[in-house]
Amino acid sequence: MATKRGKKRGAKKGGRKGAKKSSRKKAGKKRGGAKRKPNAAFMRPVQPDGMLSAVVGSSPMPRTEVTKKLWQYIKRHGLQDAKERRMINADDKLRAVFGGRGKVSMFEMTKLVSKHMK
Repeated sequence: MATKRGKKRGAKKGGRKGAKKSSRKKAGKKRGGAKRKPNAAFMRPVQPDGMLSAVVGSSPMPRTEVTKKLWQYIKRHGLQDAKERRMINADDKLRAVFGGRGKVSMFEMTKLVSKHMK
């Protein structure tokens, strides 16, 4: 009986070791330096309309840059709500962009801003 126990224990240990080795191999694997290409739709320049250009500027720029400049404006003017961080308190310029709303969530903001880009 002792031999059967030894075999069972050995089989368990062997199984565990094999699993650890395979997980190490997966974790250690890296891509061969392949960088992601940005989506061309995001990189195409868009023209902000009059209301949005008061916040981000009037020159054509990619959508990603519009979002960056919008967040810079929000941070610079302290418009992010202190208690509820995902809400943006609109000042006069942003209220025009947000369709007259004084407070919007950051998720609604992108939808409202996209209406002001051509």
